[in-house]
Amino acid sequence: MEQGYFITGTDTNAGKTWTTIALMRYFKRQGKTVVGMKPVAAGCTNQNGQLKNEDALLIQDNASVKIDYGLINPYAYELAVSPHIAGINNPVNLATIVDKFNTLKALAEIVLVEGAGGWHAPLNDQEDISDLAKALALPVIIVVAIRLGCINHAKLTWQAIHRSGIPCAGWIAVCVDPDMLKPDENICTIKAAFNVPCLGVLPYLANADFDLLSGKLVVNRFV
Repeated sequence: MEQGYFITGTDTNAGKTWTTIALMRYFKRQGKTVVGMKPVAAGCTNQNGQLKNEDALLIQDNASVKIDYGLINPYAYELAVSPHIAGINNPVNLATIVDKFNTLKALAEIVLVEGAGGWHAPLNDQEDISDLAKALALPVIIVVAIRLGCINHAKLTWQAIHRSGIPCAGWIAVCVDPDMLKPDENICTIKAAFNVPCLGVLPYLANADFDLLSGKLVVNRFV
């Protein structure tokens, strides 16, 4: 592995998966081999006797090499609730995720790991997403959902990551609300609050166009 990144969001439905796929497409255009991981997912459906997550399947389909689903999403939960609740009978074990991540590291130059929920979303009774990022020792990319309240959510997430001591590579704005007033002004306010670069602004789309979204990214400054 040449480099890897942990993708966290300001909240649930912030656009982490679309951002992860756009980043995968971006790095592949740079001539890099890329794989992704969504280690914990809730709201999964039974597909041929195995619980699978649609976002994780997208990550699997966009990888540079063929990868077993179990490596991408080792913790797939049926209930669409917080992982520490959904996984009460099969709680997340960070060591298991790190082991599968280490396997993926040998398969590609870039490994992208998508978190679940926000930075402090609980994974089990003792650990949350921030603990997973620490265990993987990856720089973080923050996905900010541009909607009402985004400035507060962005600042709180940035402050928490900064306090953790984990390096932050930058942030990406995702316009999730087509009716939001003054989105550009909100983005400018967040840019002024962060001392890491904005790596891209992804426009609102009713349906995903990952090639279009990947073209909105400028991330070669830290590859």
